[in-house]
Amino acid sequence: MKRTVRETLLRVLILLAGLTIAHLGVTLFLLADLGADPFNVLVQGIFRTVSEGTGWEALTHGYTHIAICFLIIAVLLFVDRSYIKIGTLLCMICGGPIIDFFTYFMGFLFAAERSLWFKLPVLAAGCVILAFGMTIVIKSDAGTGPNDLVALVISDKSHFKFSIVRVIVDVGFVAVGFLLGGSFGIGTIVCACLVGPVAGFFLPRSEKLVNKLLS
Repeated sequence: MKRTVRETLLRVLILLAGLTIAHLGVTLFLLADLGADPFNVLVQGIFRTVSEGTGWEALTHGYTHIAICFLIIAVLLFVDRSYIKIGTLLCMICGGPIIDFFTYFMGFLFAAERSLWFKLPVLAAGCVILAFGMTIVIKSDAGTGPNDLVALVISDKSHFKFSIVRVIVDVGFVAVGFLLGGSFGIGTIVCACLVGPVAGFFLPRSEKLVNKLLS
């Protein structure tokens, strides 16, 4: 059924709210400084592999991130274009500025060297907030970010639970990124193993919330 302009705009606004919540979690995750998130381990590995000895001065981690996102979109345009929606590009281009915004206001929490016992709860909180925000994005049905986009397609096509597929995708990103020269830490492993199950817990609750906002 074709959506009205009002419903489309409302779904995009819900997506942006979820995206903001998710990237608050990502910011906490990054400020804990215990390793990159799984997707960025992949990006780092590809960036190091491609840039090594090529002399491509213009190539940066950021440009590599964008290139991989657009590659995923390009592949899905051939596989199943129904997953590419208006909010897909928003998810992929708005994350950086949102993280910069939160980092600016929250950086004071980590101005001094913190112990592991301080960082681990921050990391866990970041993963939970990230998982909650991303489920709102998913249930807005207006688009998703790269990790969720890949996991959603595999989950729908294979009929496996999204929470399980998300863990497999994240672990796969870490493994490939590491083999290509990317680095990771304890936070990367926590994120890869925790976000999927927590998202599985939040998905039905976020669906009820989004449906209530749309009614």
